[in-house]
Amino acid sequence: MQPHVFPAMSWFITFVAMIFICGSTLVFANDDERYVNCSNSFDCGDIKGVGYPFWGSNRPDYCGYPELKLNCSDQDLEITIEKLTYKVLGIDNQSRNLSVARKDYAEYICPTLILNTTWIPNLLNYTSDDQNITIYYGCPTQGAPTSLFVPQFPCNINATEMTGYFTAFANLSVLGSSASSLTGYLATCKDSIKVPVRESAFQQILSTRTAAQLLEGLNEGFGLEWNASNSLCDTCQLSGGQCGYNQTTTAFTCYCKDQPQQFFCQQSPPEAQSPTNDQSPKPKICPPPNESCFTQPPSRYQHHPPVTSTTLLTFPTIPPAAAQPLLIPPPMHPLTSTSSLLTLFLSLHLATSLPSNGISNLTNCNQNFSCGNLTNINYPFTGGLRPSHCGPPEFGLTCQDESVTILKANSLSYRVTQLDQTSQTLRLSRSDLDDDSPCTSQFTNATLDDRIFSLGASHGLYLFYGCKKINDSVMGSDQPPKTSRFPCDNDGVTEEGFFSIVYPYGTEYSFLNTFECQTNIQVPILGTQAKQLLDNGSLVGEVLKEGFDVSYSNPYSVNCTECYKNHPDGYCGFDTQLGKPICICNDKLCPGKKTKERPLLIGLSTAGAVVIGIFFGCWVLFVVQRRKRKSAQVKSKGLPVATPPSSKGLTTSTNLSQATTSLTSSKSYLEKGSTYFGVPVFSYSELEEATNCFDPSKELGDGGFGTVYYGVLKDGRVVAVKRLYENNMRRAEQFMNEIEILARLRHKNLVILHGCTTRHSHELLLVYEYIPNGTVADHLHGRQSNSGLLAWPVRLSIAIETASALAYLHASDVIHRDVKTNNILLDNDFHVKVADFGLSRLFPNDVTHVSTAPQGTPGYVDPEYYQCYQLTNKSDVYSFGVVLIELISSLEAVDTNRHRHDINLSNMAVNKIQNHALNELVDPFLGFDKDIAVRRMVTSVAELAFRCLQQDREMRPAMQEVLEALKRIEKENYGAGNAEVLDIRDDDVGLLKHAPPPVQLSPDSSSDPFWADSSTITPHSY
Repeated sequence: MQPHVFPAMSWFITFVAMIFICGSTLVFANDDERYVNCSNSFDCGDIKGVGYPFWGSNRPDYCGYPELKLNCSDQDLEITIEKLTYKVLGIDNQSRNLSVARKDYAEYICPTLILNTTWIPNLLNYTSDDQNITIYYGCPTQGAPTSLFVPQFPCNINATEMTGYFTAFANLSVLGSSASSLTGYLATCKDSIKVPVRESAFQQILSTRTAAQLLEGLNEGFGLEWNASNSLCDTCQLSGGQCGYNQTTTAFTCYCKDQPQQFFCQQSPPEAQSPTNDQSPKPKICPPPNESCFTQPPSRYQHHPPVTSTTLLTFPTIPPAAAQPLLIPPPMHPLTSTSSLLTLFLSLHLATSLPSNGISNLTNCNQNFSCGNLTNINYPFTGGLRPSHCGPPEFGLTCQDESVTILKANSLSYRVTQLDQTSQTLRLSRSDLDDDSPCTSQFTNATLDDRIFSLGASHGLYLFYGCKKINDSVMGSDQPPKTSRFPCDNDGVTEEGFFSIVYPYGTEYSFLNTFECQTNIQVPILGTQAKQLLDNGSLVGEVLKEGFDVSYSNPYSVNCTECYKNHPDGYCGFDTQLGKPICICNDKLCPGKKTKERPLLIGLSTAGAVVIGIFFGCWVLFVVQRRKRKSAQVKSKGLPVATPPSSKGLTTSTNLSQATTSLTSSKSYLEKGSTYFGVPVFSYSELEEATNCFDPSKELGDGGFGTVYYGVLKDGRVVAVKRLYENNMRRAEQFMNEIEILARLRHKNLVILHGCTTRHSHELLLVYEYIPNGTVADHLHGRQSNSGLLAWPVRLSIAIETASALAYLHASDVIHRDVKTNNILLDNDFHVKVADFGLSRLFPNDVTHVSTAPQGTPGYVDPEYYQCYQLTNKSDVYSFGVVLIELISSLEAVDTNRHRHDINLSNMAVNKIQNHALNELVDPFLGFDKDIAVRRMVTSVAELAFRCLQQDREMRPAMQEVLEALKRIEKENYGAGNAEVLDIRDDDVGLLKHAPPPVQLSPDSSSDPFWADSSTITPHSY
């Protein structure tokens, strides 16, 4: 064929291709009724423009979640949830918050039906501005408290006069000596509920303590935030669709003009959407880098021409021969290139008709859970051979010693002694009260999620601990009966405790006038055991071990039934990221219902696209490759071929310029290829869109090197995107360093790097897996430190998993160099993911140390590294020793509010241990003074931390030795109850008595250039 024929033929083929593609698109272009209906907004009174995830009135039920139906009553917007009706005071689509107030408290503090305020798991949650008030109803007139902190109010409910009380204190122990008597009295009230109020109203109630102020605060309402597949809705709206909910598949649906899609519309650009309502915030079409989307000065970025909405593909103009050298890629085989273009054509054309089942590897849901006497347990329970995706997280079981089944709920562990899936009942007993004794170190009430679990025929047993006689003048009936007493050993000291069974038996609390008890808890017991216990108090340990009955209900049973109905061979499961039930077929998501509309047209248009794509692709590739070969012959003469930096060897300041030059030369290679060091390369625009133009509301953390953002990729993956502050040589080194290290490491306790941008994108961006549960620092002394979730077994597990990750790094010749609790992430099961490798270094195994300028975080840096500029793997050991002390004490590594000798936690710990005052260092929450097992383990871990904090690095153990020691501590104490209490050896104490103290960080240390340049503590690091 002659060359001059190509232009005419190309136009002909292009014309035919457009007819096929556009024609098949127009066939499906009829506006879908659901798209039109979900474009409507819900208006009521002063609240207008309400859209997804709500429905009602002119918005059909498929436009929102079934639980979020709105109603307009006398120009008041209302929503009914769990039998309670709330007045909607406002809806903020930007923050996805709604403000509501209970209607039953609109005029009177005594409602007809006394119901708790409950919410829908994973859909609606309280905001951080909400606080709970506890209200008691039907309290006895005798023995009424006189405390000003528990105000009284009268009630008339259904013509019945009664007395009520309310308190703003979640734990009455703050009231001091009167706490026990108040708790005992309030337990005799017939009903109690918790109602949320805003923080401002909470403070007013706390200060005035009147029923009128309480009623006013209740009517001011409280906040709720919704999570209804928010990221999917953002993607859908950006593509021109309307968000909705498929009642059949019980999953998010994107309604497009032609037909519903799973996630987004393909046919129309964003400008084509025409919603009439102002719904939840739509992702911004991010402007070019010279506009206001960026918070940094625009001069920092390379400027690229803006991409208009009409541009489909742009081919770069080949620069003249005098331009800068280019990396010449190897010749591309025409057939391979044609396949790539064909794949692109098919992807663009078929994306609207083929659902994307992004979740795969959903295996083993056909397996059963068996442990001890419990066998063949299946959905909704998970555990053992059944992975977590096989059921809701509330039903997770674990098997201990191959015989004991454990269910964890609200920071407590329960032994499951009976489980009947036919009657949906469980028999539970608290693990900490399972040794025939009522003594425990976990002073927490036995509470379960009442939306899933409900108590059977049981009674509440109150256990009072640490009781001392305070009044010898009270005689007679005020003395507690001997049968209700029990002794508890607290660190070798015997303390007295009492038990009391509440309604209907109602044992007297008058002994609390004679005795003062430090704390108390409430535990359910079987109804059949309550009377027996009153007759024989010595059976209290056996009664507690017997446990209590609980019935359970799966909130997703309807979804599961639908799954079995549509897919008889399928299995019910759960997506913990989306918080939604799923249906699993052949180890992946089951396909949706197949549409039967116009199959012939789909087949014809697909075949046409294939044929046209092949011819068009061959022609384009022939022309492009011919031009490239000619250009390459001219430009490659005398030019060296650049290669990416080696993945082996040490990247230090001595070879930075070479690495940077190599990376610069590799620009063409990176942008045309798909990986860098085996890591996928994302375009800057992809990550800009994933983070909604780096929306500040999506920030997860802010550190010394960059800001981390929450993002959702086009394939639905939830990720964390780290945006480095500057694009200079130093940042480029850290950028390349982290990619190079993470690309070659695989460990279950190391964060996964999903990808990165090229060195020549607008900014340096790294894409990690999203770890949802914050950092260890958050839970120890940060925003989640009051959650009570980090009991000692969890902390020990965190230490072991972190040590395992660091030992793996050292075995792989990598030094982390920034080990700290802010760089230890936690997933929802409190498993560890070590992150942030920007300062890490490859460590050749044939050298003793690497000389490099000290970097790291104050409080964690190895003193010998700081003083001698010599980095070894023992530097990580020192930092890990600080982490161990944090796990023991819940204190920050550096705190200028402490005494000047204790500003540095490592100094403080060494001094406490040397002076045999470890008890002054340990977090009281751990029960160090009350639980012998905890005391034994904490002491052993403190000894290990002491060794890690040695000044002389040769005296520190290797990380593998640290890991083995931690595992031994766990095994000896949880595997055998008769292990001896370990104490700090005298010779170990002597190691530090005459050694120079570790480097102290004083308030004036910021003048040191090293400290001033160090990374700062971050709430959420990667």
